[in-house]
Amino acid sequence: MKERILEGALEVFREKGAKFTMDDIATSMKMSKKTIYTVFRDKNELMCDLMDYAFDLIKAAEDEIYYDDSLTTVEKIRKILAVLPESHCGVDYSGMNQLAEKYPKVYAKLQYRLATGWDKTFELLNNGINNGDFRKFDVELFKIMYEAILERLLLGGYLETAGKDYPKALNDIVDIMVDGIIKGE
Repeated sequence: MKERILEGALEVFREKGAKFTMDDIATSMKMSKKTIYTVFRDKNELMCDLMDYAFDLIKAAEDEIYYDDSLTTVEKIRKILAVLPESHCGVDYSGMNQLAEKYPKVYAKLQYRLATGWDKTFELLNNGINNGDFRKFDVELFKIMYEAILERLLLGGYLETAGKDYPKALNDIVDIMVDGIIKGE
């Protein structure tokens, strides 16, 4: 039931962003709000679990890329840094800047999830350095830059003011970061 509600919440989030209500989820899923509240205490708890659920989908997509032997190290890094599972397509991330103010626990979870789970990415970056695909650079600093960019992109209001969608902006960021670390001829 929990996963079904999270899928429904993700669908509603895709349409309305963080401004969705529990009524919106209940209506969309054709279930009572009372049923949702048997699984989630409140919207804050649902949003925290939704954040984990969304990041788990991202990590699963990253694993597929990581284990794809048909890709080069550079291709894997590009794809992992820009990965968005199918369920995230069409999500309007422009309203995410309200997260820190209205949902501090969800914001803290976002920061935590951005900062963790880098082992495979670090391995690929270090392999790329050792193989000569990338010039030598501080991998930890790369991570800090990427985290800060994503946080700012999601929460800084840039998407809203620039009128850009998240997938396009994310791909632009990855191009800038990766092209900046590829070893020149």
